[in-house]
Amino acid sequence: MKKGQLKNSKFYFNFYLFAKLVFIIVSGFFCCNSFAQSTKLKQPNIVFLLVDDMGYGECGFNGGKEIKTPKIDQLAKDGAILENNYVQPVCSPTRACLLTGRYPTHTGVYGVIWPGAAWGLPLNERTLPEALKAAGYYTAITGKWHLGDFDKAYQPNARGFDYQYGHFFGNLDYFTHIRNNQLDWYRNGQTLKEVGYTTHLIAKEACKIIEMSNRSKPLFLYVPFNGIHSPYQVPDNYLKPYSNLTGDRQKLAGMLAAVDEAIGQIVAALDKAGLRENTLIVFSSDNGAPPPGNNTPLRDFKATVYEGGIRGAAFVNWPSHVAAGLRITEAMHTVDWYPTLIQLAGGSIKQTLPIDGKNVWPMITKKTTSPHDAILSVSTKGPMLAAIRMGNWKLIVLNTDSVTAKKKAYIKYEPIALFNLLEDAGETKNLAKQFPDRVLVMRKRLIEMLQDAVPSGAVGKNEAESE
Repeated sequence: MKKGQLKNSKFYFNFYLFAKLVFIIVSGFFCCNSFAQSTKLKQPNIVFLLVDDMGYGECGFNGGKEIKTPKIDQLAKDGAILENNYVQPVCSPTRACLLTGRYPTHTGVYGVIWPGAAWGLPLNERTLPEALKAAGYYTAITGKWHLGDFDKAYQPNARGFDYQYGHFFGNLDYFTHIRNNQLDWYRNGQTLKEVGYTTHLIAKEACKIIEMSNRSKPLFLYVPFNGIHSPYQVPDNYLKPYSNLTGDRQKLAGMLAAVDEAIGQIVAALDKAGLRENTLIVFSSDNGAPPPGNNTPLRDFKATVYEGGIRGAAFVNWPSHVAAGLRITEAMHTVDWYPTLIQLAGGSIKQTLPIDGKNVWPMITKKTTSPHDAILSVSTKGPMLAAIRMGNWKLIVLNTDSVTAKKKAYIKYEPIALFNLLEDAGETKNLAKQFPDRVLVMRKRLIEMLQDAVPSGAVGKNEAESE
């Protein structure tokens, strides 16, 4: 090769290397930028379905046979059922736990918040929708709030929700939306006169939000149904399949069938909008059922710290992310959804107030053990009656020196009761005398968990046991 040709060859070779380097850098930039965008777009949509006063044993996925819940059962079958999902004994505390990741002992929300009560979820609490909104989510609630209304600062639109629809309290008429002679139906905090059965309206609004959602933002949709809470009301056509039942039990069956239908509509809306594959659905009851509900095989009912009051029927469903057909037996508490959902969304859990909840996603998807060494439950009157679960053991302690403890509602409790839930889910055998050392260990841990308990936000105000 001649000298000139060699020089030209080196020039073209060097130019080729330079061009290739530029191509790699430019391609890498667009690739990384595209990856960053795709990562952002992969934030899951989150739909949280909360059913009011539904018993542990009502749905088919937990052994129920009396009421048909095909839509709910299919979701559960295609996801992971949470057999030991703990909630609080009544409505407001469970909602406070879910939205803050903190036990009632730290929020002061032990019991029901009544209409017009001059308190609510403390304003210094950071909420789940606030955290998800900061992570880029559009946040909406359709259904029951129940965390305070007396001041705008306590209402959903001021607590992180971009959009609010539904009612602020429970126990309203399902058709007129009237409670205590007052309309309890709102859109973005403004009273709304609207005709229709509340379960139908809540589902219709949820579907509308899904259909109109901005695809550039992930969606957090919180759907706390007032069904199947009393009053027991349902359109007549839902009663016909349950002619074998009578009274409130028949009405409850129809009400749950209506909720099941509503959930089917919400899932169909996600499918139609092309959002289903990237949507995490969480389903839970807010507390155990009162009579005539079914908490089989658990003991007792709503407003108690027995399993029938505080273990909520629950499951998670997310195609390709949560394996189908799982039954998770490890224990968790509703406070766990706060850090779990925020971290799944790519948000931050750094905050001023400490979080009681733990990230349970590895427990659900990788079959790890529960991240808790102990799970706390407290009564509607606070720590004077409390329970702790450690492994398969549960200890209930009643402070008999408390004036409240002497009331009729607490006569059913022994001062100290220890149960092996693996062998005795119905809490029929008090083993405290047989295992005094275990009682000592668990009681010490319970005292530790209660040592910084705050007083109820309803101190000096009118607070009820349940609603």
